[in-house]
Amino acid sequence: MSSKAFARTLEVIRSLDRARTPAEVCGTLLESTRQFGAEYILAGVIPMPGASRQHQISSIVLDHWPKEWSHRYFSHGYVFQDPAIRTVRRSSAPFLWSELKPLYREDAAGRRVMEEASDFRLRQGFTIPVATLEGEVAGLSIAGERLELAPEDRGVLALLATYSLGRSILLRETAERETVRLTPREREALQWAAEGESEWRIGERMGISEHGVDKHMRSAREKLGTRTRTHAVAEGIRLGLIK
Repeated sequence: MSSKAFARTLEVIRSLDRARTPAEVCGTLLESTRQFGAEYILAGVIPMPGASRQHQISSIVLDHWPKEWSHRYFSHGYVFQDPAIRTVRRSSAPFLWSELKPLYREDAAGRRVMEEASDFRLRQGFTIPVATLEGEVAGLSIAGERLELAPEDRGVLALLATYSLGRSILLRETAERETVRLTPREREALQWAAEGESEWRIGERMGISEHGVDKHMRSAREKLGTRTRTHAVAEGIRLGLIK
């Protein structure tokens, strides 16, 4: 990377650092990638096979994608047929969509996804796989009618994609943490649950009945949008509400 390109990349990273929402991160990244022909950006955690449509959509972190295509894509379950998604799951190397053609030449479903995407100005794309700190698989794609990427541009984009995705996930989790407000007693009950205590033992520690513990846990689950104790504990830890 030339000194000029390095300085320009650092300036983009500084701009990403000043972003206060995922939308601002997306706008900053899009502005810096327009020089390569990028018109659209999409990034998120790759959902597990069989994930519901709602879960697929909630996995998106950065979204500047044609709305009509997104609706069609998730309505038809294309995430499980998309050659790019399959490649992100098994490889950590960035790739151009054109490099995927041998993978879907004999795959009618995969070919349909790629051909239909081009109808929505997503004719050429570049995808960067990213591993999150939690060990999840994520990916960031830029796309447009025509991309022009030199070999040395791939490394720069991989760096910016990783930083942008990490910054956006942090901003989203911070916003969620500020939105979810557990009472001190709900937080305490959830903390004891995280340590494996039964409701009877939690009641003993908190000086309340099992019914009182159940009331606090049920309220915490509702605020966290979870149905089970285990899921509530996991979400509480993810949001930094408990340790």
